[in-house]
Amino acid sequence: MQRVREFIRDILRQTDLVLLALCCTATAYGILMIYSATRYMDTMRLVLVQTVGALIGVVLFFVFSMIDIGEVMRKKGWLWLTVFSIGFILLLKTPLGRAGDTGNLAWLDFPFLPFMVQPSEVVKLTFIVVLAWQLVWLQENRTLKKIPDVLFLGAHLMVIFGLYYAISSDMGSGLVFVFIFICMCFVAGVAARWFIGGGIAAVLAFYILWEEDMIKPYMKDRFIVVFDHSYQPLNVGWHQTRSLMTLGGGKLTGMGLFNGVQTQSKDSSSLPNRHTDFIFSAIGEELGMVGCILALAILAAIILRCIYVARNAQNKLDGYICVGVVGMLLFQVLANVGMCLFVMPVIGLTLPFFSYGGTSIVMVFAAMGLVSGAHSRSRPDWLRQ
Repeated sequence: MQRVREFIRDILRQTDLVLLALCCTATAYGILMIYSATRYMDTMRLVLVQTVGALIGVVLFFVFSMIDIGEVMRKKGWLWLTVFSIGFILLLKTPLGRAGDTGNLAWLDFPFLPFMVQPSEVVKLTFIVVLAWQLVWLQENRTLKKIPDVLFLGAHLMVIFGLYYAISSDMGSGLVFVFIFICMCFVAGVAARWFIGGGIAAVLAFYILWEEDMIKPYMKDRFIVVFDHSYQPLNVGWHQTRSLMTLGGGKLTGMGLFNGVQTQSKDSSSLPNRHTDFIFSAIGEELGMVGCILALAILAAIILRCIYVARNAQNKLDGYICVGVVGMLLFQVLANVGMCLFVMPVIGLTLPFFSYGGTSIVMVFAAMGLVSGAHSRSRPDWLRQ
């Protein structure tokens, strides 16, 4: 029994308990709102799946906190992670692949799991780790200023982003990879001219694709409706129009938990995807602006904690990994909240820790575990022991 207690204490010493507490608080808040937003379905299945996913995630948090990523990568871990990422994405082309409502082939249906797996959620983490190792290797062996080195970095992004988008057509998750890449490369010291040039090239490419009708009609409609809310309000703009109505109905303190008109309605014309994409709107209706600010404050605290760990990381690899995790969280929070507020197009990104999603909750805890490990290794030996 004494050995068990010592083992538990040793694990806790190697864990960022502040970060874990923040993540668990956000998850508990999210599960409560998922329960509220799914009561009209008369089933507890989604709440149970999210809870089990969170428990698995907490276990992974502790496991990843104890892994020395640098040691793994020095043993050609980067190669195996890259092969795994490509292989996992390619599984979408097998009979396991499943398409969503818009036709995006973005899920894997494993018969032994109670939920479908999104490869993008898993590959985000491997992408961050491999890119961090790539940046460190270039800084130690070459430079980040020469064209071949920058192209080497860009090739990594284009392989993962290009392969995933070519197979899935899921632009939302694809953009997360791009934002993570920008954040990590910027912090690593890649010259600003490359970002400016890349931004100009991206705008020109988007313009050409738009004019040549090479962008799917439903995606074009989602962009148009953001700038013209009167554009097809009963079709393309339906989701976000309902979202604004739901948010506005809550006012300052909300209608009360389990009392939201849109959130609790069984009518098919009510707020759609209220437990996934639009859970922030459900929070706004039932708990008001106060509830929304509380949710954003918890997420901001998690992001700031990750930035703090990045600034105090023992080595560049850990620091860059933390920055990648910050980029992932920041983009998803901005995109999801912007979508609910009708200032950004609907791109199918969940609100971290809050939205329903088995893969999402498991992998975001795993990502936090990597940050926790970086925090542990930043401590002096006497404190870690």
